[in-house]
Amino acid sequence: MRLLLAEDEEELSEALAAVLRHNNYSVDTVFDGQEALDYLEGQEYDGVILDIMMPKKSGIEVLKTIRSHKNQVPVLLLTAKTQVDDRVEGLDAGADDYLGKPFAMKELLARVRAMTRRQSSNLTDNMLTYGNLSLNRVTFELSVGEEKIRLANKDFQMIEMLMVNPGQIISTERFMEKIWGYDSETEISVVWVYVSNLRKRLVQLGADVEIKAVRNQGYSLEQKK
Repeated sequence: MRLLLAEDEEELSEALAAVLRHNNYSVDTVFDGQEALDYLEGQEYDGVILDIMMPKKSGIEVLKTIRSHKNQVPVLLLTAKTQVDDRVEGLDAGADDYLGKPFAMKELLARVRAMTRRQSSNLTDNMLTYGNLSLNRVTFELSVGEEKIRLANKDFQMIEMLMVNPGQIISTERFMEKIWGYDSETEISVVWVYVSNLRKRLVQLGADVEIKAVRNQGYSLEQKK
């Protein structure tokens, strides 16, 4: 899953990003409210960790703006403010949860899991199927019949994109933007590496679908003929 972390304390941001990435989240980091808003208006995220007290725009201002634009991405407010009125203001503005500083990393991870799980169950079916292939969006398990493989985060995100759009070509650039982030320094060739790995998984499971490459365009998930 891909998260946006908006926290102006750079040392804390680096620590949080490291923990989140260690737990298989893709993370983009920003350090002020305007930058957070720019990212949210130009990118798709599975969740946002948003500090209230930030330069340029407060977290509350960012939250109110994206909600007014019908962006329902799950938002966890992260702040030193713990007064009841502050919590109420954040929740009334459209926050999904609220965590006061200082906090335990385990609690942060639990809250992120909870809010993204709720979003997944609210917006989509937890199971995707195409051909004889199934993907459990809660457990990250790819399966054919009784055979199951638990996928790592980026493998999961890639096959999810393909299964949500079967038969449609997804460009390499789109994979990079969605999974690694448009400002990532990762080489674009990494997409081919993950496609190659997923192809092996499909063969291992005995899937009747395959990932096809379309020269100079991208990849699509197709049923075998």
